[in-house]
Amino acid sequence: MTSLNDNPRELPPALLRNVEFTEACRVRDFGRIFQLMTRRAGIPQSRIAALCGLTASRVSEVVASRRSITSIDVIERISDGLRIPGAMLGLAHRTWELPPQLVTASPSPVIPSPGGDAVPATRRSADLDDVLAVTDDAAVTPSAVSALRAFITDYWRQDDAHGGALLRPAVVGQLRHVQRLLRRDDGRGLKADLQAIEAELARLAGWAYFDARQYSKAQAYFTEALQSAQDAGDRQFAANVLSCMSLQATYEEEANEAVSLSQAAQDAARDTRSPALVMSMLYMREAFAQAVLRDGAACERAVARAHRHFERASVEEAPPWVRYFDETKLLVDTGIAYAQLGKAREAERLIAEGLRRENDAQQRGNQQRGRAFHAFWLASTRLQRGDLPQACDAATMALDLASTINSPRITAHVRDFHAQLRPYARETPVIAFEAHMRKMLA
Repeated sequence: MTSLNDNPRELPPALLRNVEFTEACRVRDFGRIFQLMTRRAGIPQSRIAALCGLTASRVSEVVASRRSITSIDVIERISDGLRIPGAMLGLAHRTWELPPQLVTASPSPVIPSPGGDAVPATRRSADLDDVLAVTDDAAVTPSAVSALRAFITDYWRQDDAHGGALLRPAVVGQLRHVQRLLRRDDGRGLKADLQAIEAELARLAGWAYFDARQYSKAQAYFTEALQSAQDAGDRQFAANVLSCMSLQATYEEEANEAVSLSQAAQDAARDTRSPALVMSMLYMREAFAQAVLRDGAACERAVARAHRHFERASVEEAPPWVRYFDETKLLVDTGIAYAQLGKAREAERLIAEGLRRENDAQQRGNQQRGRAFHAFWLASTRLQRGDLPQACDAATMALDLASTINSPRITAHVRDFHAQLRPYARETPVIAFEAHMRKMLA
């Protein structure tokens, strides 16, 4: 039996959902509340008294209906001491209810320099990597190029499984290493390969900073990746980078810029070799941006073009970096575009079917972060439709999926969805979801 006999953390979820308990909280029947906590959570009356700052005799009198509790100060002490969510007792959210991840982080501390300018609290030599690189005289060989490509594949796998925030030092370090190799002329004819790898690493670095919601740094690396792709003459990869920049602009609520970037990406990839799958992905990026602009007709056109190109696509002939964009991904992205348009019924059907496929371990068992995002979108569409219990169930699934991922973007989705629940703060599904949220984000 779950107990709060030591330091209280959370009440048993079954108690939070119990109809008798929630009704007792709603009418502030503390005698019944104390009885149920003893019976269902295993907390003796003496412990209840200690946790709430009450005398044991007063708790006994309340349970026996000889005394009542009406003081707001005492009610707040009971909420805090017994970890009863504030909304259940008609209070505002208590300070312990919101995990630290849902509070915007403060800027890093700075230390004033003698001249009055602020400098970072920690510092290191920006030239250290270049100093150490002087001793690196390893030759650039085909096997080294293959190893670098293998690193990139593994980085993307780690990004999806754990989020991009922790990958940044490794990816940026590898990027600078490749750039040093490019500055050397060893006559082996591998410059084009290294330029392509440079572009891929720069895009991955941009994506890692994007996932960390450090948008200015992400933009800098995406710009670097775009220049590398152009130097390598790879128009399709340049389009890929532009599509990332379009998605970031959508997140930053710069929808017009997002449309322009997605259309520039389409122009870059058009008439290249086997562009169908690339074009399908690019049209979906435009659909996202048009949906944010609430331009339903333009969004529908982009979705239709994405589906037409997908029907003509050959996965084997497509670049490796776009092969993630399969039928399931197309289905879910279409649902997300419809969700942004407010077409909740169509969106829910598509996203739910996509998640069903993604949860099939044989098809997409590694798509941890993607499934977490999609589950939050499913929760949002169900909330739009007024299905609060199912919305909270989907959000709980998203939290479970995201529990091992270090992704500030996911935290932002948690914060946004939680804000949407404010009008329903006293409803049992919301209270249960918030308890699970505190557990997962503690």
